[in-house]
Amino acid sequence: MSEPHGSPDTTRTMPVLDKGTPDGAAPGAHRRFWSARRVPAAIAAVLLLALAGLFLYDIAAVRAGRPGMRWRRALARQLAERTLDDIWVLTGAAVATALGLWLLALALTPGLRSLLTMRGPHPDVRAVLHRPAAAAMLRDRAMDVPGVQSARVRVRRRKADVRAVSHFRELDEVRADLDTVLGEAIGALGLARPPALSVRVRRPGRKG
Repeated sequence: MSEPHGSPDTTRTMPVLDKGTPDGAAPGAHRRFWSARRVPAAIAAVLLLALAGLFLYDIAAVRAGRPGMRWRRALARQLAERTLDDIWVLTGAAVATALGLWLLALALTPGLRSLLTMRGPHPDVRAVLHRPAAAAMLRDRAMDVPGVQSARVRVRRRKADVRAVSHFRELDEVRADLDTVLGEAIGALGLARPPALSVRVRRPGRKG
């Protein structure tokens, strides 16, 4: 058999990562997932449909020569008689404003705060990590540090709070080890926006 000419080692072109986007992902690939808001949307749709249907039925009844519904006549009379500074008018306006702001907040915010966006290997691949799972992983790593008796971890979107109890070793040494170990653990989670680390260490409380 004849050998191919040239070096037996083949040369491959390595992928180049874009410095502007981590892991070579496209811009916007690490955006948060948006909640479907199915329950609030369904409630709002049902209420609006029921209210619109009620008014349409009353208008059709009036067009047919029947008297309007008693509640609508009473409402029209109350609106005509009450002034703008009336307590019931102000209360109704406040409730309507609060409901409108709530719906706007639901429409303009992504929700799903329990999900942390992870870095994807490809722009079309998106992954998330649940905050309780991230907290459990960091707690396990904290418990491996010598001197740590117990640890409580709470992971938020921008911050990871670690509260540890040390029953031996100097507190500064335990805190330094926790900073190093948990800093590496947060980096290993593969999050698109790693949370800042906050560590506090104390001695166990006295019993009795």
